[in-house]
Amino acid sequence: MIDFPGIENLTRKTPSKILMVVIDGLGGYFDPDNKLSELDEANIPNLDKLSKESACGLSIPVAHGITPGSGPGHLSLFGYDPIKYQAGRGVLEALGLGISLTPNEIAIRGNFSQIDETGIIVNRRSNRIPSKLSSILVEKLSKISIPNFETDVKLIKDHRFLLVMSGSISTSIYHLIVSDTDPGLDGELPLICKPAFPKATPIAEAVNSFVKQSKDVLKNHKEANMVLLRGASKLPEFPSMNEKYKLDPIGISAYPMYLGLAKLAGMEIVGENTDFAAEIRSLKSAVKANQNDFFFLHYKPADAAGEDGDREAKIQALEEFDKFIPEITDIGADVLVITGDHSTPAILAAHSWHSVPFLINTSFTKGDGQGSFSEKEFRSGSIGLIKAKSSMMLALAHAGKLKKFGS
Repeated sequence: MIDFPGIENLTRKTPSKILMVVIDGLGGYFDPDNKLSELDEANIPNLDKLSKESACGLSIPVAHGITPGSGPGHLSLFGYDPIKYQAGRGVLEALGLGISLTPNEIAIRGNFSQIDETGIIVNRRSNRIPSKLSSILVEKLSKISIPNFETDVKLIKDHRFLLVMSGSISTSIYHLIVSDTDPGLDGELPLICKPAFPKATPIAEAVNSFVKQSKDVLKNHKEANMVLLRGASKLPEFPSMNEKYKLDPIGISAYPMYLGLAKLAGMEIVGENTDFAAEIRSLKSAVKANQNDFFFLHYKPADAAGEDGDREAKIQALEEFDKFIPEITDIGADVLVITGDHSTPAILAAHSWHSVPFLINTSFTKGDGQGSFSEKEFRSGSIGLIKAKSSMMLALAHAGKLKKFGS
């Protein structure tokens, strides 16, 4: 845990290497008909084999009953208390795109979405329209003008875009500046943006003006005729993994938000990756360079399928990931962690509060194994049920990077 008292005196520099692979939305839930989760049903022989040679258990991203976003889920895995260290989705996307926010700028994550003739949201993500189409829509939004504010709209990927606003933004608060317009569910009306405190009223009014104008601009685009905004935030300051853990960490992902999380934690960003195969190539190059000792690798497709409520697609995404396991294990990391940032059961078509499978493989774990890689099997694993923010301490300990505590 990055806030462990005197952590700088407990950690030490060693040549051992840690590889943390995060399968976004890894956890699932059982199907009412067959009582099996997506992991139970998936044909994942490589993960099953690895489970037999690893210490396994389940992790709680935030707290019992709390459904985490991807931000808190990842920060927990990096050892940050997700309640203390909060970062808005907008800032994470901005950092991932390489945008350096100034003190008088806020960043907001946007979704292109679909509404019906009554204004009800029928698809929050516009069926994940491709970047080729959404880039045209971003150009249209870029022409919107708001009095007393400057706006900059950038494409993130597919249905996602980023809105950066600058103007009379003097507050030092970096999250919860204004409320979201995204209700988080289909079948609802978009929300009205409201200020979190009186000084943020002009910002909320500017956001509402942007949404109103966006609706007018997009009214003839049936595939994406509305925008939903969330995570308005300013740039926070976090302690660095480099300083606290004495690591030289890097982050590898095909999605800007997760690169933003890595940057907040003090990681170097490696490669311009379009998919997981490209991420693996970047990882191999980074390991070969022998300049880093912590590697964060992100896999997205399982979460996207879960959020779409597509059980078969999530099973397929897990099976596709399994094919990469031989390459991942051949990297030769001294400590390999495979886990998720949260659960995304297809039956819920959303993130959930369920615990997440956690696996750690080192030379010390060969006798700890479970029968297969699944929630059910991992309940009886040697690691037990842990808070996700303890993951880094376990990884550091297995890597020989922690000194004895006390005399």
